[in-house]
Amino acid sequence: MKEIIDISYTELAFSFLLMAIPLFLLHFFKIKLGQAIVIAVIRMLVQLSLVAFYLEIIFDLNNLYLNLLWVFIMIIVGVTTTIKRVALNWKLFALPLSIAATTSIIIVDTFFLGLIIKLDYMFDARYFIPITGMILGNSLNHNIVGLSSYFKGLNEKSDLYYFLLTNTGSHQTAIRPFITEAVKLALNPMIASMSVIGLISLPGMMTGQILGGSSPIIAIKYQIMIMLAIFVGCSLNLFLSIILSSRMAFDKFDNVKNIFFTK
Repeated sequence: MKEIIDISYTELAFSFLLMAIPLFLLHFFKIKLGQAIVIAVIRMLVQLSLVAFYLEIIFDLNNLYLNLLWVFIMIIVGVTTTIKRVALNWKLFALPLSIAATTSIIIVDTFFLGLIIKLDYMFDARYFIPITGMILGNSLNHNIVGLSSYFKGLNEKSDLYYFLLTNTGSHQTAIRPFITEAVKLALNPMIASMSVIGLISLPGMMTGQILGGSSPIIAIKYQIMIMLAIFVGCSLNLFLSIILSSRMAFDKFDNVKNIFFTK
């Protein structure tokens, strides 16, 4: 294995000079995004620095309860962000979204970490936390798109829902078009990304492994596994989120509640 080339803090700081290019272009064209970008970069720097420090400790300790606590925090942050971005009621949707996220993680992690990688200790921090984080991080974006589409569709096209409900007498049949549209809208970007992966760009995890000295063959095998884990995890999380949350969108007579927008 080749020696890993480290990046000094001075070189890392110097790399931020490249940000001057997009900031100059934004200023030149009078696009008011400069402040938002600077804040985002600062937040990224602080958050990743804290995570790096914390993960160093977590990896060294490799304690079951600490590992589970970190994953629990990631779930809470993901659920909170989803509820806020989709503008849903916290009291109604916190539990179903948490159940959806937890269930998808248990199934995917058990399969890939336990059966594919065959870890002696499935909660090994170096595998358990990064893979779970990638699943949750990707699920966040797809859940926001899917849930927004689903609940917005029910509110804006309630006539279609009631038409289908009246003519079929089946609640499940009446909501199926809304679920179909939401899932398509949420998963299409990931499907498109998977179809061109390796042709247009090398994925971040694979690139990181290669730069870290791993064989490209090993890196590719891990990347394939990760992509499958992410796709299955995101799909399962999305379906469970919509199905479990959908129960909160209707009253006992199958009428649509006006719950999409919250103040």
